Amino acid sequence: MPSELRIRCRNTGKRISLPFGSNLYEAFKKANFHMDYGPVAARVNNKVQGMNYRFYNNKDVEFLSLSDESGMRTYTRTLFFILAKAVEDTYPDAQLLIGGSVCRGYYCELRLGRPVEEEDVLRIKQRMQEIIDADMPIHRMQCPIEEAIEMFEKRGMKSKVQLLESQDELYTYYYKLGDSIDYFYSCLLTRTSQVHLFDLIKFYDGMLLRAPSRKDPSQLEEIIESNKKMFDVIREHHKWQDILGVRTAGELNYAIREGYATDLINVSEALQSKKLSNIADEIAERGARMVLLAGPSSSGKTTTAKRLAVLTMACGLRPHTISTDDYFVNRVDTPKDANGEYDFECIGAVDTTFFNKQMNALLNGEEVELPRYDFKKGERVFEGRKLRIGSDDVIILEGNHAINPILTQQIPEEKKYRIYVSTLTTIQLDDHNHIPTADIRLLRRILRDYKHRGYSAVETIKRAPSVSAGEEKWIFPFQSFADATFNSALLYELGVIREQVMPILEQVPERAIEYAEASRLRKFLAYFRGIPGDQVPPSSLLREFAGGSSFRY
Repeated sequence: MPSELRIRCRNTGKRISLPFGSNLYEAFKKANFHMDYGPVAARVNNKVQGMNYRFYNNKDVEFLSLSDESGMRTYTRTLFFILAKAVEDTYPDAQLLIGGSVCRGYYCELRLGRPVEEEDVLRIKQRMQEIIDADMPIHRMQCPIEEAIEMFEKRGMKSKVQLLESQDELYTYYYKLGDSIDYFYSCLLTRTSQVHLFDLIKFYDGMLLRAPSRKDPSQLEEIIESNKKMFDVIREHHKWQDILGVRTAGELNYAIREGYATDLINVSEALQSKKLSNIADEIAERGARMVLLAGPSSSGKTTTAKRLAVLTMACGLRPHTISTDDYFVNRVDTPKDANGEYDFECIGAVDTTFFNKQMNALLNGEEVELPRYDFKKGERVFEGRKLRIGSDDVIILEGNHAINPILTQQIPEEKKYRIYVSTLTTIQLDDHNHIPTADIRLLRRILRDYKHRGYSAVETIKRAPSVSAGEEKWIFPFQSFADATFNSALLYELGVIREQVMPILEQVPERAIEYAEASRLRKFLAYFRGIPGDQVPPSSLLREFAGGSSFRY
């Protein structure tokens, strides 16, 4: 057994020597460099580990701060644990449900058996601050999984029990904070005092937990007032889940195991179709001539537009689907970003003048020749596709910038109906482990890129930060302009995605920096039981990514 180990620090590019069994804190001290708001975690051989990780072999290490997405996840998970303990200490009989991101915070339900009051939130926030000020250690414990199940069962933590019961591992980890225990699917900070900034405020009928901004960890993430329709959609899906009894991964796994997968698929698809049908009815009632449909990458805009076209036909309208992509400027005229690369995500990449000219001509009853953008040549081409619309015709326009007011600034407002398509994941791993919306869209994109575009998971994961940056700048700020919000998430989809994406993620080599993200995605997918893809209807939105759709793309 070696007395010393060699650790390569990617932050400094240097190698350091450490005694056998040293932890990441000791490695950071030996590396001797400063890190603002860190380290909070580290990538060890391209896999994220908590700072209590110990070395028993030579490793590569990259220390992470709050400016790194994995570092911020570590911080927010710790906040979730502190919140859960504060609720347990102040309202022992209450149930806390930590949901997804809303308004740049985390929406939390507090089930007290009565409405949540401002005083309740303030009391919990005060207890959270006391826990942080006490500088309490957060212990990572390991035990046989049946012992963990028994511990959580004794404490009435049903969602934890259901999650662990559906797993195949012999041993598991859990976390301990004072006399509170909890389970989280990845690492936490090691002491409560490392949480330097947070807020908890009353929000609608629940609470909003706020965390620092990754761009500036000295400041809280700015609250972005969400369109109320979006929050109503989230609550509507919570209602559906409660009716179906499928709110967490454990409950979904139980339903699959008991043979209810087909029923879940059928009900999920029916609920989504009904929602889209209601939107089609509203479009017809308003007499809108142009439907503008936008949303972030892999939210399912294309299939939503195609299904909406069918439903508007059922309302007596003649739909014509157009993509904003066909109105890109020629590649040589595309604006460039700060790095000198073409910025295909910005509104300047679209010829808005030509677009408005053609759309107004159509709305005035004139015939126009529609363009097609040739992505190989990087230029707009015309192939004789002509269109003239009448009083019963409606244009369905889908694209990233469709609801950006700049795109349609010359078109009368009364003729437009805007739809924001998102993937508002409402199913959780358990009461305290939410699944980020961005993760579902990334998994969809990995599947689509691999099956239909020939890209590896490494390539898709590598591009994810630039895609997210474009969404933050050009899509999310305009969601409040929407007349309707459509949730493209399906309650059962992670079961289907698991079966198809797992083999793709397993191809990511350990030496690739993208291995950390692939490993994280594989870990949370492993919590779900698989559902065969052949049970998914051919008209399902999920087919846009999994293949086998009855629509042509």
